[in-house]
Amino acid sequence: MQRIVLTFLCAVTTFILSAQTGTIRGFVYDKANGEAVAYSSVYLKGTTIGSSTDQNGFFSINKIPPGEYILIVTNLDYDTIAEKLSVKANDIINKKFYSTKGGINLDDINVTAEQTEKIENPGVGTTKIDPVVINKLPSVGEPDLAQYLQVLPGVVFTGDQGGQLYIRGGSAIQNKVLLDGMVIYNPFHSIGLFSVFDNDIMRNADVYSAGFGAEYGGRVSSIMDITTRDGNKKRIAGKVAASTFGAKLNIEGPLKKLREDGRGSSSFLVSGKTSYLPQTSKVLYPYANKDGLPFSYNDIYAKMSFNANNGSKINLFGFDFSDQVNYTGLANFKWNSFGGGSNFILIPNNSSLLIEGVFAYSQYKIDYKGPEALNLKGQMQANQKSSTIGGFNGGFNFIKFFGRNEFRYGFELIGTNTDYTIQNPNFVDAINYSKISTEIAGYMKYKWILANKHIVLEPSFRLHYYATFNNLSPEPRMSAKINVTRRFRLKGAAGMYSQSLMSASSDRDVVNLFYGFINGPDNLPDSYTNKDGKTLEVKSQLQKAWHAVGGFEVDVFKGLEIQVEAYEKFFNQLTNVNRDKLFDDTPENANKPDALKKDFVMEQGRARGLDFVAKYEMKRFYFWAVYSLTYNDRWTGNTADGQVFHYAPVWDRRHNVNLVATYTMGKKRNFEASVRWNYGSGFPFTPTQGYYPQINFGNSATFDYTTANAQLGYIGGDYNSQRLPSYHRLDANIKWRYKWTERTTLEVTAGATNMYNRENIFYFDRVKYKRVNQLPILPNVNISITF
Repeated sequence: MQRIVLTFLCAVTTFILSAQTGTIRGFVYDKANGEAVAYSSVYLKGTTIGSSTDQNGFFSINKIPPGEYILIVTNLDYDTIAEKLSVKANDIINKKFYSTKGGINLDDINVTAEQTEKIENPGVGTTKIDPVVINKLPSVGEPDLAQYLQVLPGVVFTGDQGGQLYIRGGSAIQNKVLLDGMVIYNPFHSIGLFSVFDNDIMRNADVYSAGFGAEYGGRVSSIMDITTRDGNKKRIAGKVAASTFGAKLNIEGPLKKLREDGRGSSSFLVSGKTSYLPQTSKVLYPYANKDGLPFSYNDIYAKMSFNANNGSKINLFGFDFSDQVNYTGLANFKWNSFGGGSNFILIPNNSSLLIEGVFAYSQYKIDYKGPEALNLKGQMQANQKSSTIGGFNGGFNFIKFFGRNEFRYGFELIGTNTDYTIQNPNFVDAINYSKISTEIAGYMKYKWILANKHIVLEPSFRLHYYATFNNLSPEPRMSAKINVTRRFRLKGAAGMYSQSLMSASSDRDVVNLFYGFINGPDNLPDSYTNKDGKTLEVKSQLQKAWHAVGGFEVDVFKGLEIQVEAYEKFFNQLTNVNRDKLFDDTPENANKPDALKKDFVMEQGRARGLDFVAKYEMKRFYFWAVYSLTYNDRWTGNTADGQVFHYAPVWDRRHNVNLVATYTMGKKRNFEASVRWNYGSGFPFTPTQGYYPQINFGNSATFDYTTANAQLGYIGGDYNSQRLPSYHRLDANIKWRYKWTERTTLEVTAGATNMYNRENIFYFDRVKYKRVNQLPILPNVNISITF
């Protein structure tokens, strides 16, 4: 009883003391264009009380004892701001600061937001990407997020043509991509050098490769969260660029100009980019493909932002992305994705609560048409596939600050409609899978900084209800950091994850540009054998996983940082397309094993790895070294012989190395040279065991096979039992900038991808007995004007 009374008195005392303190909150903006300035350090001089701005430029400092203070706002890229403030008990002071670029800091200011971020946030499995850093890499055409992601630790990229990104052992379908809170179902174009995102309109991109918190859900491997800028609030600005690969145009400006003493503002931003590679490649790169490189795309994104005087704002946005690949006489792929929505930030005047929300809809449709063949009815028929997914997502996030600690909670509503159709000459009728699903989720997350910042704990919990499948998934998660010293820090995270979406393509397919979706498939086996030989009942249509990751980070000396992380992801229930199906699942075939009649099979998977990152940045020189060691395993629990089938998935790359260096030259720093070298050990492949004449009898008992022309069929050996040759590539470019006027800059970039023309294998055409390589050396020139 005494303990209960004591605990109650402590709680009351804490509440009374906190009620006798004040709060300073507000935003930091760029004075030139009104954009938010993220990751600035905001604190009270001479104290340990402070905070950092988030991606919206927002900061909140509470539990401030009454008194007179000097508030300091500092950022390495901006001049330091200092302002005297008087804090009274129970006061909430709202401020807006406008920073001037230049990096002039007061002599006694040595606190940086970057250092604060390292100490106060676990940052496990997390990479925060700044568009400025993307510009440091050698680029093909304009700098692009897709080219930068290939350098990140734990990321495996399967090829220049149609390649997908696999993040720490997760397949592409297991990676969730958000753009301003809206789900993007396919973020990469068929030529793997480009994404749908325009680097010049990005504010930041956060990649969570393992152990992410409960605010994210619906995927079992990773999250990519991308935020765009609001647009220039002071003047009309933009960029025009053209290269040997494509062109783009950005324009932005105020609808209502921002005035520092004004009552609010509004702005717009429009970005468009296109590829004319099928046309230019016939002239510039005839050695790559005499018919021209068959990749084309068009991307449009638009956004309007409306900002209130207190910092609250609402954004409206929409996009249309399209892509097409036409291999003459072989196959045609085309997809289109469109959507729109709104997100907002609310700052209640008399509360320290921050409210965020998003409501959005997006749709993605892909079509594939292959060559014609004789079907079972004796007719010529094309091999065709189509997949459509449309989804609504909406939700609220609430953030409450307690000094440097913070409590986040929120909920999310998700609606998804999938439709997948396949018409194959080997099937009598088309096969179709359609499903509408609804998901509801809620989460809580608390960041707790204790022991004088030596320990940071971030427990979180997500409750995800898949209403259509009547399945409730409780998902506890935890991340932590121990600051042994200010320069040496230990960190770790773990959690449970789930999702209902699966790929419409088999994970065993070596090359597949068809990226489709199936939601909660029904035709599943009743049971399967796990990797340990135990028979498990299939109780849900969900895919599930757990993560564990840990490591350390050390600031060796000024400018040099080293990070090491080890991880394991165990996918305890996966669903995959059954490539061995021979019979329809009908009563007549009831005695046939599930492995030969079900549309899908159950699997388990495991990804283990070790990632090493060294980053050095000092004045004119930037160097980044990344090494990843990975082991990926899959176990199929439904086979005709009843045995568990163990194999390495097609993205299992044992060793991956990336080296990036950039050097800035000239008195005006207007010359920049960049180089990137990538090495990857070989992917697994299935050897050819033999060939045979393949005849389609057209479902006819009178078919005369003695006069028919047979196609060449092959018999595969042990699945993925051998390895392809290793992959390596050198990219380089040199960049020159000329400041035409105060606001206009001309930039010319010349370089090449695959500088020493390495013949990296794409795949082997078994029928033609011909090796098909990735892209050869591709020199390129890019010219842009920023105004």
